[in-house]
Amino acid sequence: MSNASTLILLKLGGSLITDKAQPLTAREKLIRQLAREVAAFRKAHPETQLVIGHGSGSFGHAVASTYQTQNGVHTPEEWQGFAEVWQAAHQLNQIVIRHFAEAGLPVITFAPSAGITADARKVAAWDLAPLKAALAHRLIPVVLGDVIFDRTLGGTIFSTEMVFQHLTQSLHPDRLLLAGIEKGVYSDPARPEAIIPVITPENHEAVLPQLSGSHHADVTGGMQSKVALMLALVQQNPGLTARIFSAEAPGSLQRALEGADLGTLIARKL
Repeated sequence: MSNASTLILLKLGGSLITDKAQPLTAREKLIRQLAREVAAFRKAHPETQLVIGHGSGSFGHAVASTYQTQNGVHTPEEWQGFAEVWQAAHQLNQIVIRHFAEAGLPVITFAPSAGITADARKVAAWDLAPLKAALAHRLIPVVLGDVIFDRTLGGTIFSTEMVFQHLTQSLHPDRLLLAGIEKGVYSDPARPEAIIPVITPENHEAVLPQLSGSHHADVTGGMQSKVALMLALVQQNPGLTARIFSAEAPGSLQRALEGADLGTLIARKL
């Protein structure tokens, strides 16, 4: 795809769009707010292309944790669990799509479960031609953390960050934005105001002990795995940056899309 226009991969975290302490509970008022902010940004910047991803939060993770779907799927009971995780993740996806469509955004879901074949959690096949065609026609592809079929494991979970990892290699985005409820990466979890402003390969080892996992059921890893994956991506893709920030406050998502210095920046160098 052409690099003539800017491309942003935006993740709406499960902690942001669901109440992770309450199973199958979407924060619909907040989702509507986020949709309006994306619509306002797109109106002001029609040349910028977007791929939106979202986590499963209290929809997919609770079910996946029960069946340990991420570890592989082999027995009839585990395949029943695989289907239940799919149902939960896609129930949330339909809520997100509905609110974003109501905001006037041309969103269309590209579900990993329908497109990806993996081998030991690595993508073995995924035809991205339809997704690239959607971008070429100024549509907004939506991806999600989802179950996928795996040649080695039978089935497993593929997180939104893993989807973004694969898309980055093919689409070469300019920025990755990970919107959640945390204001950034904390230098001290007991002091939410203590945000690490920038993480690079140089200071990663120093901040690593301060990173912690998720407080609620999250089968795809907490902050530690997110930071490690984003660091790997910015190292492999010169010019790419990633940002971890909170999009709860009204206007914050739009500001982040505009390039505001929110949360924690993950970059190749200072």
